[in-house]
Amino acid sequence: MEPFRTMALNNAWANATLYAALPALPKGAFTAPRPGFFPSLSKTLNHIYEVDLYYIDALEEGGRGRSVYDRTEVTDPHDLGALQADADLRLAQYCAALMPEDLDRRVRTERGHDPNVTEKIGALLLHLFQHQIHHRGQAHVQLQEAGISPPQLDDFHLEDGRVPSARAYFE
Repeated sequence: MEPFRTMALNNAWANATLYAALPALPKGAFTAPRPGFFPSLSKTLNHIYEVDLYYIDALEEGGRGRSVYDRTEVTDPHDLGALQADADLRLAQYCAALMPEDLDRRVRTERGHDPNVTEKIGALLLHLFQHQIHHRGQAHVQLQEAGISPPQLDDFHLEDGRVPSARAYFE
């Protein structure tokens, strides 16, 4: 179960590290047009947050389904960072409580074409981690395009070279 817990902690650390770079943005830069799949840093990070909410709700069997998307875009990076940190904590707590038999259990992931689609928890978690990494990479480029040196986000797992800010997650 350790890889799932560690990936959830890596996700929390990477998000916190990325959000820690955002105060250096000039006024208006968070919502300004940027190259990428989503047309601004704000829209990219809101997408990560929304999809996290969607899948965490499915994992927790909260029943909110696609209604998690019925929200207004958060355009203040501090506020969005706090919301993301809360979601990251929920995911880390969920993964810390996982048991081996949970990985093959199926949970409902309401889809537009079928409200009763189910997925195995193990596959859903792997997909969620990949989704987070994928879009954080896009945000990384958008941050650089905004003139901010993007933080290192991949020195978490290995003991040799682990950045100091990641060490606390292993204590």
